[in-house]
Amino acid sequence: MSRKVSLAVNGRTDIGQVREENEDSIRWFVHPQQPFSYVVIADGMGGYTGGALASRIAVECLTLAFSQLVTPTFLACTPDQQKLMIQAMLRKSIQQANHAIIHAKADNPNFAHMGTTLVTAVIWNDQLLVAHVGDSRAYLWGLRGLVQLTRDHSVVQEMIDSGAMTEEEARISNVRNHITRALGVMDDVEPDIKSCTLTESALLMLCSDGLTEYFDNAEIEHVLATHRPALECCYRFIDEANHSGGKDNISVGIMEVSVSGGINVPPPPRSDYASGEDTTVRRNAPQNQL
Repeated sequence: MSRKVSLAVNGRTDIGQVREENEDSIRWFVHPQQPFSYVVIADGMGGYTGGALASRIAVECLTLAFSQLVTPTFLACTPDQQKLMIQAMLRKSIQQANHAIIHAKADNPNFAHMGTTLVTAVIWNDQLLVAHVGDSRAYLWGLRGLVQLTRDHSVVQEMIDSGAMTEEEARISNVRNHITRALGVMDDVEPDIKSCTLTESALLMLCSDGLTEYFDNAEIEHVLATHRPALECCYRFIDEANHSGGKDNISVGIMEVSVSGGINVPPPPRSDYASGEDTTVRRNAPQNQL
């Protein structure tokens, strides 16, 4: 018996307590008829508004690609073919975003050091695919607990893997923000892409490192397991990160997945969360751009 999937999504980005600009960008969407949803988060770097531009380019490239995915041709394909098409779309659109950022850098010397991380998750039917570059993360929480779906492309992660540093030491290391892979740095960028079949209801969370600076995995699991409504975990995470110092911009996206064995499940409430984009007030933005 085939599994039926219902989806709801919410997201938020916040400038934090210290930065003068929000260099994070976020987009999210759930299809009104099809079992299709996605979240994209990018954490820009580079100053002079360059980080904000890089992250915006990245999420806009991915959003455009997602908007062109569910076509009659796609719907006519087998599930395996659809999965391959999504993987190909992710690789192509991330590479396009990389090139677009490089071109933007060439046009303005103030943007010479800009780049961005990226994490995105897409659900089609019972298939989940996650792609990332950098240290923005994705987590899946369900009956088996919390699973971190991404592995940071960072100096401290390499040190953890080699045994030179513990997870606790990494969170306070002075090189914790040094990433080893980003969009807009090299002509080619290789995202890590993972996929799995969703067999049970779950929560998927994506975030920038402005959140994981203050929450370890056990603390993330506690919030996802206990805070309801689930989609409002976004606000809870951001509020607590700000109360802890808010040294960086903070972005969180939550996808609520309801899975049943062949029975149509009433979708989670989603009227307020069907789609969205970055609506955070940027401190140095003209009013007409807010």
